[in-house]
Amino acid sequence: MKVGLLVRIEAKPEFADEVAAMLRGAQELAEQEEGTVAWFAFRENATTFGVFDTFEDEQGREAHLAGRIAAALGEAAKTKLSAPPVIVPIDLMGAKVS
Repeated sequence: MKVGLLVRIEAKPEFADEVAAMLRGAQELAEQEEGTVAWFAFRENATTFGVFDTFEDEQGREAHLAGRIAAALGEAAKTKLSAPPVIVPIDLMGAKVS
């Protein structure tokens, strides 16, 4: 794993449960992506969510950004999010996986 994405998602309060369900359902899509090595969705508080995922290379990251999860998030941003998702590309410096 050499590169990743850190995504912060802020849901409108009335849509927080729907955003949570969307992220739970996205796991199946992430498992189907060959270039996605690890994928985590998390909740910080009632309306703040995030995704952290890793890839072997830039091609995997770009494929993910052009995939179904990113498309669903973009669609949700139109009505269910209080702001566009903040997507930060990162370079991995180390990892421990058991």
